[in-house]
Amino acid sequence: MPIAADDLEKLLAKGARHRRWPRWILAGIVVAALIGAGLWWRAAGTATATVYTTVPARVADLTVRITATGTVEPTDEVEVSSELSGTILAVTADYNDHVSAGQVLAKLDTGKLQATLDHARGTLASKQAMAAQSAATLAETQSAYNRVAELVKRGSGTDQDLQTAGAALARATAAVDMAAADVQVAQADLSLDKANLDKAAITSPIDGIVLARNVEAGQIVASSLQAPVLFTLAADLRRMDLNVAIDEADIGKVAVGNKAEFTVEAYPDRRFPAEIAQVRYAPQTIDGVVTYQAVLSIDNADLSLRPGMTATAVITVTEVSKALVVPNAALRYTPAAPKAKSGGSGFIGMLIQPPHVQAPSATPPAGGAQRLWVLAGGVATPVDVVAGQTDGTLTQVVSGPLKAGDAVITDATTP
Repeated sequence: MPIAADDLEKLLAKGARHRRWPRWILAGIVVAALIGAGLWWRAAGTATATVYTTVPARVADLTVRITATGTVEPTDEVEVSSELSGTILAVTADYNDHVSAGQVLAKLDTGKLQATLDHARGTLASKQAMAAQSAATLAETQSAYNRVAELVKRGSGTDQDLQTAGAALARATAAVDMAAADVQVAQADLSLDKANLDKAAITSPIDGIVLARNVEAGQIVASSLQAPVLFTLAADLRRMDLNVAIDEADIGKVAVGNKAEFTVEAYPDRRFPAEIAQVRYAPQTIDGVVTYQAVLSIDNADLSLRPGMTATAVITVTEVSKALVVPNAALRYTPAAPKAKSGGSGFIGMLIQPPHVQAPSATPPAGGAQRLWVLAGGVATPVDVVAGQTDGTLTQVVSGPLKAGDAVITDATTP
């Protein structure tokens, strides 16, 4: 290892005190020491030079996708319940049965309901008879009132007789009105009991397929507190929905009409096409994680997909053609500040200085720009750019002095 600059000066000074050497000898010693020290110092600087990892900026098509998971569900699903309490007399539909609107799925025991309906019919007939009787009484009372009024007009009757006949006529009129109201009430009760009897036959509200049957013959149904779900129907399994949870960080990227592909565990090698039909505003928070539901429409013409299947969807949110792109690592890279070295003190130390290393720029990017570093002529040079879309690996450069082919630095190592 060559003598340090400080030690060399001390040695020369000591030699000058003890003996006088010719100037040409001293000059030769100094030149030889400088050459040796310079060669060693340059070699040391080269040995510790920074090694950069670079990737050229290039033009490419950039596709931004997000991933979401969810479940396959029927587009139209209906739960069929019973409005009445009673005993199930018969079940006429089973799993996977295709049913039409109005078709009977199950029947309740109608014995009690039929008796109630018969009672309502008898009550109505009784009320109608009472109404007819009240009408006859009104007619009779009206005739009596007319006779008394005629007698009073002729002077053969008194005002007291006329008042008594008028009061009787008013009571008869009120009785007719009451009888008519009773008939209306009895008719309403009859209609209600008839409707309850009709509801004893539980029918399908739609054309579809039976997904679930939760009832058996002989089972007692109690609908006083909550209507029990007896059947679950799907309108058409050839059209399905995929309900997925979108992370709140990605919800601003998705929109109705975005194309997607998804897979299910039953067919791991098959990709099913889908399209976003709805993005809902209501948040869903589970364990502190906020997501938003998106509904994707699915064409299930071959009926290969079934309700409840778990699916993983890849949604294409943005496509940029011929974009100038750089690796995301280039936007994260920042060169470390170099350690300053000294060549020593004194005259020789001033002559022997280490190679110059450019320090990272301390001026922050302006206007929301991001900084990356380009290796030009062996020197790391800062370049400020405006970044655009990213697919997680590459990022689009929207504007800035960067050009395709520039060597952007992604990493650096110092031996």
